[in-house]
Amino acid sequence: MCEKNRKVSAWLSAVFGDQPVPEFEVNTRTIALLHQLAESSEARSREASLLMDDLRQKAVEYQADGAYHQDLLFQAVGLSSGSVSKTTSELLSAVEGVATALRVRDTAFGSFVPAINKLTSELSEAEKKDRKLNRDLNTLRKKMASTLVLRKNLQEDVNKTRQTQEVERAKADERLLNMEFVKNKSRDLTYRNKKAEEQLASRQMSTSLSHKAILELSERVSTLKQELQPLTKKLEPYADLSPSPSLAQVKIEEAKRELVSVSRFCQ
Repeated sequence: MCEKNRKVSAWLSAVFGDQPVPEFEVNTRTIALLHQLAESSEARSREASLLMDDLRQKAVEYQADGAYHQDLLFQAVGLSSGSVSKTTSELLSAVEGVATALRVRDTAFGSFVPAINKLTSELSEAEKKDRKLNRDLNTLRKKMASTLVLRKNLQEDVNKTRQTQEVERAKADERLLNMEFVKNKSRDLTYRNKKAEEQLASRQMSTSLSHKAILELSERVSTLKQELQPLTKKLEPYADLSPSPSLAQVKIEEAKRELVSVSRFCQ
């Protein structure tokens, strides 16, 4: 991995030269892709260098062959290289260069026209391919820009989801703590209730003083009060009358007996 990083860094420095290398996300995938591009670029550079060397060698060979054929041509027409003017020599060299570039067998006009037409057709085809490649490149750039925007949005969504998960996790932990507290409190209350029942049982407390019995008694008292309300209203007209002593004595005795009964009931 370190070797790939060094190779990628060296290749990027060589590609951009004096310009700074654009920032990019460094991970295993990007390094692998850049390393593959670097190896492909180096392979093409080596092929181009070999091709240039071959072309230089062929140029030297063609120049030597051209000089040889030029001497033969001069000898055939009874001329020498020194008897030809500089301008004529340059024109002949230009014609020879054109014939070599067009790869024709001779310098006749009939040989140049088909070669030029073929070269023009190849140039037109190359321009078409170049325009198509430019369109494909623009489309690829648009897709890459859309992909980068989508990647950024997805990264933001992932970050938001992580933050939400952290908040929910904190809430869940808090709920678990509260639940554990409630459980402990319930166990404590259950234990205290049991202890209280045991204490009540050990003191042999009457069931009439239990919470349930007191509630029932309170309900009975409320019912009696409601039943006494209409009777009380009926007795209101007689409230100003003087009571009978004998009747008052009877009521006092009844009240005493009821008080004694209530006292015994509470005991």
